[in-house]
Amino acid sequence: MLVAEVMSLGVECARPSDSVARAARRMRDLDVGSLPVCGDDERIEGIVTDRDITVRAVSNGSDVQGACVRDVMTPTIVYCYEDQEVEDAARLMEQHQIRRLVVINRNKRLVGILSLGDLAVRTGDDRLSGEALEQVSEPALPKR
Repeated sequence: MLVAEVMSLGVECARPSDSVARAARRMRDLDVGSLPVCGDDERIEGIVTDRDITVRAVSNGSDVQGACVRDVMTPTIVYCYEDQEVEDAARLMEQHQIRRLVVINRNKRLVGILSLGDLAVRTGDDRLSGEALEQVSEPALPKR
């Protein structure tokens, strides 16, 4: 089964120049915990999560109205291609302990998001979704 068959479509992006407050409001309104960050050419430049906003902006006392998404986003993202096998995408999620994977086409344009929920509901493969959830949920070692 291909990622394109199970991914969520209609994903919205934040722009690097958007204010952190605007990104947070969009996450609230869309009821999501992250937004891919796309440039004017719709190519992925990073991802901004609710955790990024909390840890990199709010906890540092940044002005969320004046701070830009580019200042708090995670610039390196893990992604898969829409024409990849779902099993390969699930392995990426496990390896990187992430619950959502950005999906791009071969032109590196955003086409969707693959979530653990998509694996569980749309693949019908309980083993695959269970293994992915187990690996993603493993506690990370603390930085010391």
